[in-house]
Amino acid sequence: MLSIRKIFLGVSAVLGVSFAQPAVADDKKADDGWVQLFNGKDFTGWKMVNPPSGEFESVTEQKNSEGKVIAFVGKTKTKKAKDGTETPGKEVTLWQIKDGTILGGGPASHLFSERGDYTDFQYRIEAKINDKGNSGQYIRTEFGPGFPKGYEIQINATHSDPVKSGSLYPASGIDRDEKHLVRKANHNPDEWFTQEVIAVGPKITILTNGKTMVDYTIPGDKFFTKGHFALQGHDPGSVMSFKKIEVKELKK
Repeated sequence: MLSIRKIFLGVSAVLGVSFAQPAVADDKKADDGWVQLFNGKDFTGWKMVNPPSGEFESVTEQKNSEGKVIAFVGKTKTKKAKDGTETPGKEVTLWQIKDGTILGGGPASHLFSERGDYTDFQYRIEAKINDKGNSGQYIRTEFGPGFPKGYEIQINATHSDPVKSGSLYPASGIDRDEKHLVRKANHNPDEWFTQEVIAVGPKITILTNGKTMVDYTIPGDKFFTKGHFALQGHDPGSVMSFKKIEVKELKK
């Protein structure tokens, strides 16, 4: 007598149906090499310099019941007046997890990927910046205090800085060539938008909301070839949010 399992498998074979494999294949096809860098719950895979700049004396990690970091809180330095009176430093939440997103604010600071060997890749984020806010999406950057040494892709809809979202920011050896600067953002403040960077050697391509904003090759043979990813908190008036961060590494 045939077992139910054998009958089931036999019918499956005749009909050409697979009941287990498609789910795995679909997952691989959906990922297509993309790796999620933010799990929507905590800062696994991310870190901060301690302290992040001269304004701070330290940064404290806040953790959940599972021991995962869910916020980075900076403590500013004590200020001493000319008459000798001192004003104690304040605690400022710089980066936190809120409603499944990364929320940044406060004085300037940067959130770095733990990995620092990214070379050629597609790097895509889904972000939001407040009105008059300023932020950045760094690639191939060094891990260190202050504004990172590396390439910044601007996030700016209405800040007074004329360099808007989609630009390769003129810093770290990048000049003010209009070929890599965007003067009008193609997204509004306080709305989600996507920004993708394709970096292959000296060539940097930037797409905002699917539109190519910059397609630029860094001149010469001196350029940053690898490094960390980083997210920028620019100033106390800027509030930035990120709900999707992913990378697809490209083989040479």
